[in-house]
Amino acid sequence: MVDVRKLKYNESDLRILTVEDLDALEIGAGILGTGGGGNPYQGKLLALEAMKEGYEMRILATDRIEGDALCMSIGGIGAPVVGVERLREGREGLRCLRAMEDLIRAPIDAMVCEEIGGANAINPLVTAALGGLPMLDCDGMGRAFPEMQMTTFSIYGHSSTPSVMCDLHGNAVIFSHAVSEVWHERMARALVVAQGGGAMLATAPMQAHFVHQYGIPKSYTKAIALGEAVIRARKMQEDPIAAVCALEGGRRIFNGKISDLKRHLRGGFAVGNIELTGFDDCTGQTAGVAIQNEFLIFQRNGEVEVTVPDLVVLLDVDNGYPITTEMLRYGQRVAVVAIPCHDLLRTARALEVVGPAAFGYPEITFSPLPALAQKAA
Repeated sequence: MVDVRKLKYNESDLRILTVEDLDALEIGAGILGTGGGGNPYQGKLLALEAMKEGYEMRILATDRIEGDALCMSIGGIGAPVVGVERLREGREGLRCLRAMEDLIRAPIDAMVCEEIGGANAINPLVTAALGGLPMLDCDGMGRAFPEMQMTTFSIYGHSSTPSVMCDLHGNAVIFSHAVSEVWHERMARALVVAQGGGAMLATAPMQAHFVHQYGIPKSYTKAIALGEAVIRARKMQEDPIAAVCALEGGRRIFNGKISDLKRHLRGGFAVGNIELTGFDDCTGQTAGVAIQNEFLIFQRNGEVEVTVPDLVVLLDVDNGYPITTEMLRYGQRVAVVAIPCHDLLRTARALEVVGPAAFGYPEITFSPLPALAQKAA
């Protein structure tokens, strides 16, 4: 394909990320990932290597690109624990990009993040940098979810096929059409198991005006700000967990030690449950957290308190750093933080896809968390 790319944005509007931004993004993406999205530290290592080779990670606000620009969403697919045990080759996303451009016979103008959680916030940045494209400052979840149809793009009408899925072996598979977003997820999930449990998947391009309307806004700005808040609080010897709650309108709901952990791979997902024994102001209480790649439901003394799509986040009680599902260990001391999700995830249409029933909990009714503090603009 001959590249006839014409920029549909002003380069002066781009924010070029620094090493310090990546350090903050690692933490912030881990927080927003609610335990999933892949290990952000490994994603940061890939980004740092790309920076050393001279590539720039560039962020662009969704309202600073022409409405008809073609934007391609991309993210990792598979179980988070596989990402720790088997490192990515690093150019899977670039192969997805080039294969998609060949497929549609048109250049992509910008990249979009499927989910701002974990490594899935950083790996798309690497793809964009290698491809010479900006990354729009938004994502399709405002957190991490385990299944592809759970993006706001799919929820509000975008068909994600044709899509391209590439693994570290060099394989590229095209899904030309799926009768539904759920069927696309099922087929891709079966393939990723055959590929070893981890791959990158790029979905059908969207026009920028659709992304601006239905993407979760300012995701990268938010994730970096969260990481900066944790880093700053630690330097000032203040409470980093309180800083996270203040920035995101969240609240610290439990202090506990992991007393039991059940986690295993099933159908391409890491599924299981965490049991917590309370300490400090939670002494004498017990809690449980259900897992499907991400932390889904929090219960205290057997009573449900927080459910998806609101965010259940586990932070190290001493330093405020996020703990992803694959890094959970017996005896860890954690703080459980609850953060309200974006309004795009709270509509009746969205709750059919990302509410408790969609994860196998039809008996649980979603009760939205109130924002207990003023969110940053």
